[in-house]
Amino acid sequence: MDWGPDRWRLYRLALSESGRALRGGVAWGLSKVFLGTTVPTRLLFAPQDLRTADPTIATDIYSGFFSFAGRAITTSGRSPFGFAPPSRAWAETLYGFGWLRHLRAAGTALAQANARSLVDEFVTSKLGDRSVASNTQVLARRLMSFISQSPLILEGADHAFYQRFLRIIGQSVRDLERHVRAGALPYDQLIAAIALCYAGLCCEGLEKTLRRSSRLLVRELERQILADGGHASRNPRAVVDLLFDLLPLRQMFASREVDTPEELLHAIDRMLPMVRLFRHGDGTLSHFNGMGVTAADHLATLLTYDDMRSQPIQHAPYSGYERLEAGRSLVIADVGGVPPTLLSAEAGAGCLSFEFSSGPQRIVVNCGTPRIATDTILQAARSTVAHSTASCDDISSCQMVTVKGMALDRAVARWLLKRIGPVVISGPEQVSTERGEREHAPTLHASHDGYRARFGLIHERRWLLAPKGEALLGEDVFRSDGGEAKPGEVIIRFHLAPGVKASRAQGGRVVMLLLPNREAWQFSVAPGEAFVEDSVFLAASDGMRRTEQIVLAIRPLETPSIRWRFERLARPYNAEAQQGAATPELI
Repeated sequence: MDWGPDRWRLYRLALSESGRALRGGVAWGLSKVFLGTTVPTRLLFAPQDLRTADPTIATDIYSGFFSFAGRAITTSGRSPFGFAPPSRAWAETLYGFGWLRHLRAAGTALAQANARSLVDEFVTSKLGDRSVASNTQVLARRLMSFISQSPLILEGADHAFYQRFLRIIGQSVRDLERHVRAGALPYDQLIAAIALCYAGLCCEGLEKTLRRSSRLLVRELERQILADGGHASRNPRAVVDLLFDLLPLRQMFASREVDTPEELLHAIDRMLPMVRLFRHGDGTLSHFNGMGVTAADHLATLLTYDDMRSQPIQHAPYSGYERLEAGRSLVIADVGGVPPTLLSAEAGAGCLSFEFSSGPQRIVVNCGTPRIATDTILQAARSTVAHSTASCDDISSCQMVTVKGMALDRAVARWLLKRIGPVVISGPEQVSTERGEREHAPTLHASHDGYRARFGLIHERRWLLAPKGEALLGEDVFRSDGGEAKPGEVIIRFHLAPGVKASRAQGGRVVMLLLPNREAWQFSVAPGEAFVEDSVFLAASDGMRRTEQIVLAIRPLETPSIRWRFERLARPYNAEAQQGAATPELI
């Protein structure tokens, strides 16, 4: 960590987190005194798990092959809980027990017996990484999975196991309530509230838990679900994941004939159109702020619950996203600031980045978040250079907590990483956005000050999407904020989707793009020239994929603005016909 403002932000964050840790420790101790264990008297019903299931995975599990989050182990007859987890993500999936839905989908007596045996083994043995298993989110996921898959676990079980299972539910409820009272992180609080509502609605004898968790749910939905339907973390994946839990919860309130909290109903109604804002023509979601692989089957299932078949919203000012549509073309832009610190552990430094698609074919993308990767790759995926926007000297517009600097800095950073993760400690403070229309063409103008402190620059970007979607015009402007501008080189990147082939023409003034569906586009720039370099798309379903990027390089003191244009071609590229091609027009 460099000496300077970011270093002192790191220490201020550590001081704030120390106070939160102290308050949480006191609350945890008091909760042991005042929170007793309430064992539900019986299970009333099981909520529907909306996530799709694959019965073939049940066969793998029965044979001792546990493949989660890109890693796998073969148990050879031993307990999966007795192995050292190959990754934290693998462990979180194993201990969350969401994979029980695959055993339920198998619908066999063998799968039922296997599920019951694994649940009983985990609960009664001392095996497994209990530090991961007791994590707030993992504990909440496990409680929801046990309740949702209780028909699978309990069918054919004897009375003793049934009573033991009820005690497991009661113990999980008590532990989750302790985590909440001890000041769990905001997103963990919301997931815990949902899980506790599951238990309170599906179990007899947890009426007090239901009242407390309903109040917590309302409070966290008000805090975290923004007025336009986005989540405060600005992560599209968070909206999708929450809807998979909130939609069954809404049905549970109705089934129990308990008044459904209005905030729950309103949150769902806002979130479904927000999901559609991020959706491209190929059904995938845009790669902003932690979004990775889109589970197409999950998303299709989710959108069937949109009773109004709502249209995607175009303007999400609270979440910081804009959507421009014309003809078959679509632009989705990140024009928001940094999320709240405790919700920024996956946020990217991609202000003013955008994704661009034509029908079902993506053209410009961000690199996205990989499903499985090392901390180094995850950090790189969050950097500005991994987004289709501009960076100064390849330095990100946001700075995250990382283990750098002097010994004390590294010690503080390690403690913060363990407590709250690689959160953002500095980034754009002023982000402005203005939508408009010019001769029936939608326009967008945005700016951010993420490079003002270090380089004395404000970055402005303008988009204009032609009325029929046949062209996207853009301009990047770099202006001094009045102080001494001290930038070196500004690099503007347009990461191309996998399968898009790029070739330079006219000495770099033009780049020809051939899409996988044989559609042809032309990229042009003025002043200067464009280069085609290697890139990598991190969010492919089959792992990381090599691709290409268009790169522009300028020195803002000499060239404060640069114009660029994507244009669909009606027929294959002809070099002679393009010799007199017009330069991109200024928006």
